[in-house]
Order: sequence, then structure tokens, then C-alpha cells
Amino acid sequence: MIYLDEAATTPLRREVLEAMWPYFGPDFGNPSSHHEVGESASRALSQARADVAQAVGARPSEITFTSGGTESDNAAIKGIALAAPRGRHVIVSAIEHPAVLESAEFLSRLGFEVTELGVDSAGTVRPGDLTAALRDDTTLVSIQYANNEVGTIQQIETLSRIAAQRGAPFHTDAVQAAGWLDLDVARLGVQSMSISGHKLGAPKGVGLLYLARGTRIEPLIHGGGQESGRRSGTENVAAAVGMAAALRLVGGSIDEVVGRRDAFIDRVLAEVPGAILTGERHHRLPGSASFVFPGINGETILLELEAHGVVCSSGSACAAGSDEPSHVLTAMGLDADVAQTAVRFTFGRSTTTEDLDNAASRLVDAVGVVSGRGARPS
Repeated sequence: MIYLDEAATTPLRREVLEAMWPYFGPDFGNPSSHHEVGESASRALSQARADVAQAVGARPSEITFTSGGTESDNAAIKGIALAAPRGRHVIVSAIEHPAVLESAEFLSRLGFEVTELGVDSAGTVRPGDLTAALRDDTTLVSIQYANNEVGTIQQIETLSRIAAQRGAPFHTDAVQAAGWLDLDVARLGVQSMSISGHKLGAPKGVGLLYLARGTRIEPLIHGGGQESGRRSGTENVAAAVGMAAALRLVGGSIDEVVGRRDAFIDRVLAEVPGAILTGERHHRLPGSASFVFPGINGETILLELEAHGVVCSSGSACAAGSDEPSHVLTAMGLDADVAQTAVRFTFGRSTTTEDLDNAASRLVDAVGVVSGRGARPS
């Protein structure tokens, strides 16, 4: 099997599992308990928080462990908007993950006004559009660092600086960027950032929310006041340790990944009639290549590829099974029918040139079979 769906999830790294294992067994304590078993768990949690904070250039007190990217996005958008709003106006981009868009829609039902920024044909938010949309009562701006469907990377430093000039807090969903792009929150200029562990080789069900010191937030989960009152509930120590381990393991040159990605894109565009690359050609995630194939159903291509050992997707895993065209692709100006022909290939540092060459060959064959132009491969 050639697995090319790492934007959906990555395999759990062995080193991460080994780091977590003691907290499923001998170090099983509740970190809020005031005895040695609990204190041992508390020390592990504190160390994990410190390691995560170092990875993003933050203070440990600015890190909240969550159940994943969706919860982190919800906590940031709802929590910041509801805590001490400058007003009741929120700005998001039109191509955000549903966790952001649905959180913003929830706020609209509470009386907030939501502005969705459009994007250009490559999925890029135009800085001038953000400047024009900002108001004195804008209480939050949320723009993702990199898109989960087409891989386009946003100009977060520029966009956050524009928001800061008007005094509006800036949140970024960095779920797809983590592991590939610089996460230093000071350089990015963000007051809030979301990351999910299972995109990094950590387990599903753990994430983090960076919240800059002094940024007020109304918690979504009330109870015993864990996580400095920002997220009540007994902490998942093993998962937090795994998240920290995964972030420590991130590293190494991405130049080879970029080279393999570009060669794969070039071959698909050259050998598959009518194939169109979606997203920025170069300013995109290193392990992301996404296409549309006008006139050919994307789901049929996926089935044909999987039958021959290539696992990929049509877009966001959160939208799997939906009959609706991708909101990302339609926001980029693609016709709804064309948007439904999308196929996304996402891969990691361990994906080889041979893997991508084989995937490209099988894609050429699959499109030929589905379109009726070729014979089914044996």
C-alpha cells in the first residue's frame, strides 16, 4: 500500500508510543492528586507542557492541552469572542476548516456579525481585503496557516500585523502547518494558535491551544479548573506526553520532500489529460499535491486507485461522504461540478520517490480507465 493521505492522519510514531507507554501503566496517576502517584503524573504533564511551549516559542503557561484541532479552534474562536469582546464582529476566511467556520456561524446565532474573506484562484487571502474588512469592533480574526485541501500557505505574518494595527486579536489554525512550517508564535505575531497531534505522528485525540498571556478566554468546558481554568477535566497525561514527543521529533530538511512533490506534480500535469493543479504552485505545503480532473468523478478515481494500492482522498476527511462540492474549491472560483472531481495526495518525509512514481503511474492508468481512454491495469 502507498499511503498518500497524511493530511487526514499520520501513523503513530514508535518513539511517541514508547514515550507515552509508562502513563498507561505504572505512572497512571491523576495529575491533580496530592500524593506521589499524582505528583509523578503532574511532573510529566508539566514537562510535556514545557516541551510543547519551547517548540512554538511560548511560555508553558500559555499552552492548553485539548482533545485536538477541532476543540482548539472552537475554544479560541468562541472563547476569545465571548470573553471580553471589543465588539461583536469576527473575521474568518472562506476556506477555513469547518471547525472554524461552524464556530463563527455559532457566534452569528448569538448576534455576532461574521465577515468571510474571499480568496484568489490559488486560495490566498489578499492582505488588502483584510485591511478593508477590519473595524473598530472587530473582536477576532481567524485565518488558517495552511489549507488542508489544497496546501496553500497564507501570509500569516503580514495578516497578523494588519490585524494588530487595528487592535484585533489574531488566531491561526496551524493544524496542517505543524511539522512543516515555522511555528514560532512571536514571529507569526499571533495571539492564539491551534495544533492537532495526529497530523504529527502523535495519537488521535490530543491537541493544543496556544493563548498569549493576557488574552482572555471564556472556557467551553467548566468544572474543576484544570489547565489554568481554561479547560476543566482530568488531563490526558499520556496523550500530552505523546504530543510533546511528536513535536520534539519534527525536524530535518524539507528540500527533498519539495523536490519529490514538484516532480510528482509535473508528471501528473504532463501525463494526465486535462489535469489541473489546485492551490499555489510553489507556496504550498511540502507534502501536498491536489488536482481536479474536469469531466471525471473524483470518487471513482479514488476507488480505482485504492483497488491498485494507492490510498488518497478527495479533500478534507471531515467532509467525507458529503455530496456537496468542496467549499474551498468553490471559494477559489471553481465550478461546483469541477470541484467534485478533486483528488488530494498528501505525504510525509518517509514517502519515497518510488512511492510517488508508482502513484503517478497508477493515477495515469486510473484516469484512463475511468474516462474510457485506457485499459484497466492488471
